[in-house]
Amino acid sequence: MNTSTAEVLYRPSDEQLRFLPEGPYSIGNDRLSWVSIQFSPESTVGALNLLDTTTGKNESHPLPGRPGFAFPTTDDQIFVVGLERQVVLYDLRKGVVDVLAEDIDGHTQGTIINDGVLLRDGVVFGCKDTSFEEHKAGLYFLRASDRRLFTLRSDQLCSNGKVTHPLGGDRFELLDIDTPTKKVVRYELDTDTGELTDATVSLDLNEDLAFPDGMIEVPGKHAVIIAMFNPESAEMGHAKQFCLNTGELEHVWEIPGSPQVTCPQLLRIGGEVKLVLTTAAENMSEEKMAEHPNAGCLFVGEIDVDELGKQPRWEL
Repeated sequence: MNTSTAEVLYRPSDEQLRFLPEGPYSIGNDRLSWVSIQFSPESTVGALNLLDTTTGKNESHPLPGRPGFAFPTTDDQIFVVGLERQVVLYDLRKGVVDVLAEDIDGHTQGTIINDGVLLRDGVVFGCKDTSFEEHKAGLYFLRASDRRLFTLRSDQLCSNGKVTHPLGGDRFELLDIDTPTKKVVRYELDTDTGELTDATVSLDLNEDLAFPDGMIEVPGKHAVIIAMFNPESAEMGHAKQFCLNTGELEHVWEIPGSPQVTCPQLLRIGGEVKLVLTTAAENMSEEKMAEHPNAGCLFVGEIDVDELGKQPRWEL
């Protein structure tokens, strides 16, 4: 098992942007998008951010709600965004230009869209109970071809990291994290019928004090990188790489001064593939922020891969 230390890539000057950063995604060499889910514990709005790592300039676009995810489309100015209980096309110049799906989680109250993943046929995404009390949030597949929304599950608490692999035809492997379970589970998804098989456990992380949050695959390996969210005080936060075949812990990235690590992603910076990690200052008092001075920063670490892995764009 290897260990390395990540460094601060970007420190938001606006404290609101440090509250809950998530969802980094490559939008070109040295450039990434990321979301601020909300600006404070009471806030019901967030932002879509575009960061140029060569200049350190971050372009922040306020949104009319809390974004769980944002993915680029084939138009550089338009993103597909999971916003509150809708999935929308959001034009950076005009705002919401099209609603792809609405009335999400209509079977319950007190939930909003959280993490998602793009695949060839659409987007798989989940929701979270904002009170973190009831297993009532949904897991969904939105098919791009006809904008049909399929309900896959309706019993999650905080649906987070997701990875997909094509299995042939309309079948995909789906790896999914419902954070409080501390498990990565595997399904097979049929994008033609919208059916999901029963879950099997791929990784059980219950021995870890921290909670698994965002997740990506490691290109060329049967492995995943998981951001570990530790709500307790700790000198270091962590992201961890696990082999899916054996469950072995292969690599640990230490994140100094920021224990609440939310999402990993790969980005080409200066011609080399790097690991980018978002972290959060969520639920931190002034005293705890002083104890964890890097909370809410974006970090960068070394990784021994040459490809970015699957980071597709939504086809318009």
